[in-house]
Amino acid sequence: MRGVFVTGTGTEVGKTVVAAFIASAWRREGRTVAVFKPALTGLEDPGEPDHELLRRASGSRQGDDEIAPYRFGRPLSPHLAAELGGVSIEPSLLLSSARTAADAADALVCEGVGGLLVPLRPDYLVRDLARDLGLPLVIAASPGLGTINHTLLTLEAARSAELDTRCVVLTPWSEEPTDIEVSNRETIAAVGDVAVATMPPLDMADPDTWPTVPPELASALREEA
Repeated sequence: MRGVFVTGTGTEVGKTVVAAFIASAWRREGRTVAVFKPALTGLEDPGEPDHELLRRASGSRQGDDEIAPYRFGRPLSPHLAAELGGVSIEPSLLLSSARTAADAADALVCEGVGGLLVPLRPDYLVRDLARDLGLPLVIAASPGLGTINHTLLTLEAARSAELDTRCVVLTPWSEEPTDIEVSNRETIAAVGDVAVATMPPLDMADPDTWPTVPPELASALREEA
C-alpha cells in the first residue's frame, strides 16, 4: 500500500486540511488518489463534512461509504458515537475498505480521527489502525502556545508503536509568525528530531489555488506516491 496516514495532536488542529492538501498535491501531479477516513462524527455540524472535502480535493469518485464506512451525526469520540448509535466499529471492515480504496488508486490518503490514542472501539485505537495499514505518518499540529507538549506527546505515542513518522505540519502558518510560533517550530524539530513543515491558510473552496507542497513535507512524501 502506497500513501500516507495523517493524524493530529488533537481535534481542530488542521488534520483534514493537511490530508486534503496532500491529496490535492498528488492529484495535480497526475496521480489517482483515493481518500479514507475510518469514522466520521459531527455530521450535524454546519459546514462541509470532512469526507466531502477529501473527495473534492483528491478528485476521487468514491462514494460516501467507500471514504468513511462509519458516519455519525453528533461530534463525539467514534467509540461513543458508535455505542450510542447501536453500531460496532469493526477493524476488519476498516482494513478491507482502506485496502480496496488503495488498490484502485496510485496512492491512499488516510485521515485519522482526533489524535492517535482516540479509541475507534474500546480495544482498538486510531494508532492500531495506522500500524495495521503500515502507512507513514504525518502529524498535523497548531502553531501556537501549547503545541510543543501536544506534538512531542504525539511523537512519543507514534514511535512507541514503531510508526514511521515522517513530518509535522504546523497550520495555519501566518505570513508574519510570532516569536512563539517560530520557537515552537524550531523546538519541535530539535527536541522531536523530526522534519517540521508549515502550511498557510488555504481557500477551502478552490483546491487548485493551493500552494506547492513545502520542501520538508515534499521530502517526507517523495517515495509514497
